[in-house]
Amino acid sequence: MALYHHFANKDDLVDSMVDLVFGEIELPPTGGDWRTAMRQRAIAVRDALQRHRWAIGLMESRRRPGPANLRHHDAVIGSLRVGGFDIAMAAHAYSLLDSYIYGFALTKMNLPFETSDDVAEVAESMLEPFPADEYPYMVEILTDHVMKPGYDYGEEFEYGLDLILNGLERVRGTA
Repeated sequence: MALYHHFANKDDLVDSMVDLVFGEIELPPTGGDWRTAMRQRAIAVRDALQRHRWAIGLMESRRRPGPANLRHHDAVIGSLRVGGFDIAMAAHAYSLLDSYIYGFALTKMNLPFETSDDVAEVAESMLEPFPADEYPYMVEILTDHVMKPGYDYGEEFEYGLDLILNGLERVRGTA
């Protein structure tokens, strides 16, 4: 209850906590290459969400965002606008990027494995009750890709991010 000497209520406390997380994310520059800025920003947001797993459902839900939150959103929009996106395309790009970042972070957070060794154990326990030929494509991706030494699901993030950025580059300035 001592916290409420500093905060008016629970929402005020949560708003402040979310603002601290936004404050950890480096702002994208507005004068450089939009693609580089959005790539760096996406990685920084993903990393912040990995450090603050509790924040994932709260980051975009605040009715009274703090100054770090507003600075972050303004800088992202500014980077896209200066990078050649009209207002509508900047909104689309922001929504697409955030949906991917938050969705990937949430998926990764909920996976039942951490390391490639864990993947093999989870895969075996998932498929053990079923005949080997019942799910051939699952078996194929698990054995020929996911269970290979050095596989890291986290690396899928940058692959998907680059696909999104390539698509945004194609539509930038065309709307």
